[in-house]
Amino acid sequence: MLWIGGPPGSGKTTVATRLARRHGLRWYNADTRTWAHRDRALRDGNEAAQRWEALTPSERRSQTPTDMVTMSLHRERGELVIDDLARMPRSPLIVAEGSCVSPALVTDTSRTVWLLPTAEVQRERLSGRDGNANELYVLLAAEIERDAHETGVQILTVDGSHGIDETVAAVEHLLAAALEEGPRAETAADRRALLREANVAVTGQLRAYFARPWAEGDADSTIRTFLCECGDPECDASIDATVGAVAARAALAPGHEAMR
Repeated sequence: MLWIGGPPGSGKTTVATRLARRHGLRWYNADTRTWAHRDRALRDGNEAAQRWEALTPSERRSQTPTDMVTMSLHRERGELVIDDLARMPRSPLIVAEGSCVSPALVTDTSRTVWLLPTAEVQRERLSGRDGNANELYVLLAAEIERDAHETGVQILTVDGSHGIDETVAAVEHLLAAALEEGPRAETAADRRALLREANVAVTGQLRAYFARPWAEGDADSTIRTFLCECGDPECDASIDATVGAVAARAALAPGHEAMR
């Protein structure tokens, strides 16, 4: 297992997917399990989960950031992530990422990188999102940074002075020994299968959201960004497509073909 943590806006998903494609890894994104985790919390009688589910979307936007942190299940979901990963195949190597992953749950800090953006970088990257959610993300960033420093995970500060290629290279350097050890997917077919698995997980996340009784809209007509599934380890392309289209067939960027 490799771990990439950090708050929203840190770039962890971009880094994790670059590593997964380049090195033939399985990508686990905690966001794709959001609704499964919330359903599990509801079954367990979690009061914060019950309260959140009972609110309308407009009522949620009026909650205080502190209440939103509680109802986000930030602490509780870390244990659920560990449970998810324990049930996944042990090969190839998994690169797991998500804001709800607690560094306190990781036993081998040499396999970790926590991306911690400066306040300015996080604010810039989240500027287009909902203001109330951004206040939640600021509080989460403070908790995540404190946890990272207290537990001794490897930390990479994201201050905007380096582009994504340099950031990925820095993470690769910190995780070089684990990446070399593997195991990794070696064939094009295996790499394509891993990319397909990752995209299907995203379609499942969106379908689960629109299945909530308070959700409005249709999942399959919703456009999101998906990874190109060509399987080329040098490919970092993504495509914008509907959930229904990607659920039905492989996502390929223009001019890309599935590697043989």
